[in-house]
Amino acid sequence: MNNKFWNWVKNEETNESELIFNGPISEDTWFGDEITPALFRNELSKISGDLTVWINSPGGDVFAASQIYTMLRNHKGKVTVKIDGIAASAASVVAMAGDETLITPTGMLMIHNPATIAMGNKSDMEQAIRLLDEVKESIINAYEEKSHQSRARIAHMMDEETWLNAKKALSMGLVDGILFKDYAADDSPAEEDTDENTPDEDESEEPDEDGGKFKRRKTDDIAAMSYSAASAMDKLMKKISASYTPVTGTPIDQLDKRLSLLKH
Repeated sequence: MNNKFWNWVKNEETNESELIFNGPISEDTWFGDEITPALFRNELSKISGDLTVWINSPGGDVFAASQIYTMLRNHKGKVTVKIDGIAASAASVVAMAGDETLITPTGMLMIHNPATIAMGNKSDMEQAIRLLDEVKESIINAYEEKSHQSRARIAHMMDEETWLNAKKALSMGLVDGILFKDYAADDSPAEEDTDENTPDEDESEEPDEDGGKFKRRKTDDIAAMSYSAASAMDKLMKKISASYTPVTGTPIDQLDKRLSLLKH
């Protein structure tokens, strides 16, 4: 079974090795392809000096990604990661391995909670949940070390399955720069983001578990997104009242008298 998801090329201009990391990571996750990271290690050991890794991957097996992340971090030479398409899920973990991580202006980075398939009794399910919790913490380690964001904020972003374009990934510190730009993360223009990056008079900040600040959404925004059956009914009744036209005509008692006269 050949589950290679990389390809080596030689940059003729710089004479440096480039790794084209294109496709899913260990696609057949639980079906005997655990050797894939070992094959990767053997090939990586043949490369010396600086290395550029081009990533375009939807992710895959988080444990294989962890091994590749470690191999790249341990590589003797500068590792430059360039996201030329998407670095999602487990591939975003590999992207954190770069001494310098860059992203194309049209690239995307996605982080989310780990997932698995489990079967068995209640104890088995509880054990699977504990495993997922620990895997999440291990993934946060990579994001935290790269971005220096608080663990609570990163965990919240993973809960929400957060997609980041190039500028947002840069502002979050998950990448160090944008390809074809002359500025690095420290001198890049701040992106306006009222929910996450800029304070607002209606927003409040609460300390997270690491002592950082975690912004809460503005109260007006929460009210606008909230659904209330009572308020919906109130609005409906107001519309009905506004469109109601009083009925004018002969009172019912007079109509009764007229009908009585007609009978006789």
